[in-house]
Amino acid sequence: MPVKRKIRIADNSRLREALESVYEEAERIPSAQWALATAKRALDAAGIDYHAVDELADGFRVNELWQAGEAGVHDLRQAGFRIHRLARNCRSEVERAAMRAAGHAVGSGHMREHAMVASDYAVQTVGLLTSNDFVAVTAEREWQISELRQILGLWRP
Repeated sequence: MPVKRKIRIADNSRLREALESVYEEAERIPSAQWALATAKRALDAAGIDYHAVDELADGFRVNELWQAGEAGVHDLRQAGFRIHRLARNCRSEVERAAMRAAGHAVGSGHMREHAMVASDYAVQTVGLLTSNDFVAVTAEREWQISELRQILGLWRP
């Protein structure tokens, strides 16, 4: 079942649909792995070093611990909320979108659909950086599809 868009973004709708069809095959842990990779890419594009921001580094670590069965859903939710608090205080729309991608990625273990929302925020980050350049947005969606396929072991050269 398609994940409803939570935000308005300039997007390649055909590729988002293709992404959703691959995403439907993913269980919670691979979805979370993909969401974290997508968020880290968005943060990098926005010029944010997630290692240097405690809430981001802690959030990613909590999600990775959850994947290993060493953290609970409550921990994920709290870590995601801390990142979303940071996002509310960002002055830059680009930074805010990247932070939102991270917050949803961390929360993806709590609710699988957050992974797709994280991917939409990553696309929004690229769109904001490029004045919604269709080629750049398309490249981001292509990367997301490729990354998810690789995580799921479906990668084809």
